[in-house]
Amino acid sequence: MTRIDDLPLREELRGQSPYGAPQLDVPVRLNTNENPYPLPEPLVARIAERVAEAARGLNRYPDRDAVELRTRLAAYLSRTTGHTVGTDQVWAANGSNEVIQQLLQVFGGPGRTAIGFEPSYSMHALISRGTGTAWISGARNEDFTIDVAGAAAQIRAARPDVVFVCSPNNPTGTAVAAETVLELYETALAVKPCMVVVDEAYGEFSHRPSLLPLLAGRPNLVVTRTMSKAFGAAGLRLGYMAADPAVVDAVQLVRLPYHLSSVNQATALAALEYTDTLLGYVEQLKRERDRLVDELRGIGYDVTESDANFVQFGTFADSHAAWRAILDRGVLIRDVGVPGRLRVSAGTPAENDAFLEAARAVFKEHGTQPDTAAAPGTSAQPGTPAGTTTSEATA
Repeated sequence: MTRIDDLPLREELRGQSPYGAPQLDVPVRLNTNENPYPLPEPLVARIAERVAEAARGLNRYPDRDAVELRTRLAAYLSRTTGHTVGTDQVWAANGSNEVIQQLLQVFGGPGRTAIGFEPSYSMHALISRGTGTAWISGARNEDFTIDVAGAAAQIRAARPDVVFVCSPNNPTGTAVAAETVLELYETALAVKPCMVVVDEAYGEFSHRPSLLPLLAGRPNLVVTRTMSKAFGAAGLRLGYMAADPAVVDAVQLVRLPYHLSSVNQATALAALEYTDTLLGYVEQLKRERDRLVDELRGIGYDVTESDANFVQFGTFADSHAAWRAILDRGVLIRDVGVPGRLRVSAGTPAENDAFLEAARAVFKEHGTQPDTAAAPGTSAQPGTPAGTTTSEATA
């Protein structure tokens, strides 16, 4: 039987693991940061109407440039962030991962490098490798914030072509201050022509305002978003970005023909009609997220400040054993390889109650203390090239 290593793989892909999270049949699943609330029935009906309209024209290719969708996304961003965004500043694709892939195809590639500050969203490194872009793992502080001076020094030393900043950061939930992004942007552009990509997949859940207004006067800055989380549409696979119109023109050089289907566009347009209803669910999840933080701290856990729809907590001598103990109680959360820490998505009140009951029992069994084991997927030293360690990607 042929093994993957028997194939003529590119060297930077050897020994890597594909993206994925355990998909187990358990009563409570809080491991992939999904919005737990199903779409409201009026929206489901509206999607059916929109898709039926699209179906009548499926013999034709979809709108290649998704103009109506981009216009509606621009209006949504303008209304919710207070920063006016034009249609020519928005681009949409199949999930924010495809947006990131297109950015790396244009601004990364062989002979170029990208840097991110880990632990962070592991698809940044995976997509970098997939596009032939060398990955550099930057370091974070012990509290998972970005050390501005240290990060700037790493950028000056590495001279990257793409800088990733995830805010709120996955898997830690940590938000990044606007001042930090500005410092990194100015540092990166002072070194060489470079793109700075702010990943705001969880932006709607943050206590802080969006970083989108930073786009003004900064043509090398990009903000990526998704409809998977706040819009409760993980199954839709619709991501988008806001940037200077020139950046939107640039990614169209590499986008596949008619990459967004008519059905995807129709479904996304229907969801945007129900923005206020869906953002109401976001407010509920923010309250539940804050409740998880408070109650986990009350139990005795060390909890990272969260601006996302998930919470990182610990610390465990053996985080995987603690993950298994919670799973044995019918609750699936995530072990993403951060030493001594686990991550739980905010669910419905009932789901969160079930998790907290399991967390209380596990605390009595496992206690909390630093995990001294090596952390899969996190580099021991800043600047370590990708491929020296493997990781389970975070969603």
